[in-house]
Amino acid sequence: QMIENVRTLEKELARLKAKVTATQGADLADQAIDVKGARVLAATLDSADAKSLRETVDKLKAKLKSAIIVLGATEGEKVTLIAGVTSDLTNKVKAGEVVGHVAQQVGGKGGGRPDMAQGGGTLPNNLASALASVRSWVEERL
Repeated sequence: QMIENVRTLEKELARLKAKVTATQGADLADQAIDVKGARVLAATLDSADAKSLRETVDKLKAKLKSAIIVLGATEGEKVTLIAGVTSDLTNKVKAGEVVGHVAQQVGGKGGGRPDMAQGGGTLPNNLASALASVRSWVEERL
């Protein structure tokens, strides 16, 4: 009985976290900046897990149409990163490369497909500056 209650509460917590992340994600679209005709967004989402970051990146890709997106979240000493690149830009910028660039700065590594990649690290204090470096990194490649 008690274990069942805990499981129910954990599911509810996960659902609510996903809802908060989705709401934050929708607001993030307005923060995307224009870099040589593409929308670039690099931001932190509080208390998001990899799954909700991925879902948010997918929604942002659909909303922004032509975009390079990197979202990060921290939990304790752990950094989670997800990068997404719309298909029209993968010939110039690959998600695996941009997530690797950011992950390296937070003491980790990353990789994945040209349109979606995941990474992580162990230096959460470096996340803000690592995300801030995305714009110039993208500018060099577009």
